[in-house]
Amino acid sequence: MDESFVIDLWSDVVCPFCYLGTRQLDEALEQFDHREQVTIRHRAFELDPGAKLSYDRPLVELVANKYAIPVAQVHALHERLESNAEAVGMTWSLDTAQPTNTFDAHRVIALASNQGQGDEMSERLFRAYFSEGVLVSDHNELSALAREVGVSGVDDLWDDDAFVEEVRSDEAAARELGISGVPCFLVDSKFMVAGAQGSVEILEVLRRAWARRAA
Repeated sequence: MDESFVIDLWSDVVCPFCYLGTRQLDEALEQFDHREQVTIRHRAFELDPGAKLSYDRPLVELVANKYAIPVAQVHALHERLESNAEAVGMTWSLDTAQPTNTFDAHRVIALASNQGQGDEMSERLFRAYFSEGVLVSDHNELSALAREVGVSGVDDLWDDDAFVEEVRSDEAAARELGISGVPCFLVDSKFMVAGAQGSVEILEVLRRAWARRAA
């Protein structure tokens, strides 16, 4: 029982349910008796691998067009999401969020994880996108955010293919596991939690996984 209790977390930094789910995981871990033995392994998942680096239309219009629903319905959805975020201590501004391609953001998280700062980097990118209106594909923005967290060597990412294979490997692993949406938590390689199910549900799975491990 000395080895780490790993939670593989597939998510995307522009996914609202991923940010909510990550916060719910944090709340669950606060009540988990074995928190000190938990390692969160951040795994890349792109909601839209073909996304452009920038768009000339706001997020609300892109979502309405993608799902063929009225803009007013998207506004109502965003208001509910912002309310859900506020309930777990976050202030979102989806009106200013800049939809974009997230591949390089995942490379930054992979770099940060290699330096033991994956949790911090993931959280910072979520906040940049959902609360601050940052374009999280812009290399200068990504470099600044990584330096703020304390990640070193981020500028070198833009000169070569470092961590490209790691991102692709995460995405391939998701496909092999049948993961088609995020967030998705694989707890101790045994139990899967799909979606932002809530901290109570996540805690229950953590306890079940630990009990199975100790049996």
